[in-house]
Parts: sequence; C-alpha cells; structure tokens
Amino acid sequence: MGNLMLYAITIVLVLLSFYKDREKTLKALKKGWKAFENILPQFLGVIMLVGILLAVLNPEVISKIIGSSSGWWGVFLASVVGAITLIPGFVAFPTAAMLLKSGAGYMQIGAFISSLMMVGVVTFPVEVKYFGKNVAILRNLLAYLFSFIVAYVIGKVVGGI
Repeated sequence: MGNLMLYAITIVLVLLSFYKDREKTLKALKKGWKAFENILPQFLGVIMLVGILLAVLNPEVISKIIGSSSGWWGVFLASVVGAITLIPGFVAFPTAAMLLKSGAGYMQIGAFISSLMMVGVVTFPVEVKYFGKNVAILRNLLAYLFSFIVAYVIGKVVGGI
C-alpha cells in the first residue's frame, strides 16, 4: 500500500509540474531518463552478481561467514568486502536487505554498508590526486574505523552484542 501511495503522489506532482511548465517538466523527465539509462548497467550487473552469490551461497553459509554468530570476525570480513567494493547506494541497501534475509547479522551488515559508503579503496588514487596522500589515507582510515563504531552501535541497539 505504501508503494502505491508514493506512485500516486509522484504522478500527481508530475502532472502538476506539467501543468505549471510543460517545457521544464519534459526536460526534467528526459534528464531523469538519461540518468536512469546511465545507472542501469551498473544496477543490473550488481543485482545479477548478488543473485548468483545468493544462489551459490546458501543461507547457512552466509550465516556462518557474516551471520550474528560470526561475531567481530564476521564484522571484520564484511567491512573489508565493503571497503574494496564499489557499489552505488541505491544498490547497496537492497543488497543488504537480501543478505539479512539470507542470514547475515545486523552488525556485519552495518559494517559492510558503512565501509562500502565511506571507504574508497577503489577511488583512493582519485582522492590522492585531489586531496593529497596524507589526507586520503587519514580520511579512509578514520572512515574504516568508524564502520566498526557503526557496527558496535547497531549491535547494542538490535541486540547483537
């Protein structure tokens, strides 16, 4: 029901915008479509990869590797995978939901998502170019450490600790 409400509100607002300024609305819709086309290959690639991984790794294996019972070792593994992976946020959160449904722990997913969003192993050379080596190292190190703080807080709130 919630999705239907969001779609209805979106349609009403687009129609209102169209009524107010037809040219701007069409231009905005075209820009949105272009952005969607640019993101679609990444999105489909990651969804396919996650689908294959979930098919190969059954819930028991996921639970063993990054489940609640894996403790801080699972948090560490999840944070390393998150730090070296480059996935856009709109794909990361549904991926996290799929992993949770397959047996991953909340602390582990918290570390995965926070390191994924904040640590840039893949983007490190670009950071060095713009910010300098020391700032890039410090930023990534602090972000990585913060992912453990996030995992700890999630563990306290959800009860994983």
